[in-house]
Amino acid sequence: MADVRADVLDPFADLRLTEWTSCGGCAAKWGASLLTDLVRDMPAGLDPSLLVGLAPFDDAAIYQVSPDIALVSTTDFFPPLVDHPADFGAIAAANACSDVFAMGGRVVVAVNVAAFPEHFPREAIVAIFDAAAAVVAEAGGTIAGGHTIRNPEPIFGLAVQGVVHPQRVFRKGGALPGDVLMLSKPIGTALALAGGSADDKAAAIAGMRRLNRAASEELQALGSAVHAVTDVTGYGLAGHGWEMAERGNVQVIVDTEGIVAYPGAREAAERGVRTGGDPRNRDYVQLHVQSTASAAGEALCMDPQTSGGLLAAIDPAAVGSLADNWWRVGDVAAGPAAIVLR
Repeated sequence: MADVRADVLDPFADLRLTEWTSCGGCAAKWGASLLTDLVRDMPAGLDPSLLVGLAPFDDAAIYQVSPDIALVSTTDFFPPLVDHPADFGAIAAANACSDVFAMGGRVVVAVNVAAFPEHFPREAIVAIFDAAAAVVAEAGGTIAGGHTIRNPEPIFGLAVQGVVHPQRVFRKGGALPGDVLMLSKPIGTALALAGGSADDKAAAIAGMRRLNRAASEELQALGSAVHAVTDVTGYGLAGHGWEMAERGNVQVIVDTEGIVAYPGAREAAERGVRTGGDPRNRDYVQLHVQSTASAAGEALCMDPQTSGGLLAAIDPAAVGSLADNWWRVGDVAAGPAAIVLR
């Protein structure tokens, strides 16, 4: 939850950002099937310095500027999925920075991308900007400006620039049969927010505010033992797992009964709670998924995540070097490419 002292009245106690929008967080993203078709029709970059662009797309663009330095460029923004402005700003910043960390980079600079109704509370906008700036500073970077427009619904995010060594870029492709799949955060942000208790929602908010910086640095320390990395966001564990499977021509196998979920998320799934992103994510993987999982297990894998964890395919000999916050999602097996839910 927002960091508010108990002896100070919270000026936003009665403000409900989620009442200003129809769909929030990464669940507001276009469906992956539609977006993939759109990106496929866009021209590929011809500049040889563009190491990672749209062909194929990854979590961020990579542009080499010298033998030892490449720029990491990404942007992410969405409507509110939580009520408190400070939570919204912090989550949006952590989510935007995550793509840099998923590519193995470090955050350098960011600019705000903002849209608010003209009658939106000015104090709330300040709180959103301040919380985002604090998270970007924690990520190692600086807010250097931005752009704000009028819009019927509030929207906020950031364009983030980072740097990485050109030979040490993490990619979605590269997972090998025998690899262990590890994830750095629990699953179930949308389910917890939609169907959890106040305490459940607070736990999910705390998780979404947490940066993937430490997780990325742990992976970077493992060197060549890390074969593929992505972050789990709007397309859910199944959708992002499928992208890893497709790029590596392998099977990504998820142990759904062993999923570490945010408090209340699995229980909400078992009660039949589903969010708007669930059917779009199912549509994305429907031709590639093999499932013997329970309905609740499938729902956790289809749940759109906001500021989710890093998903990494790692040599099993190196897994023991990771900190305790990582947990085992499943394994990688020989193809044909598929996402397998068990």
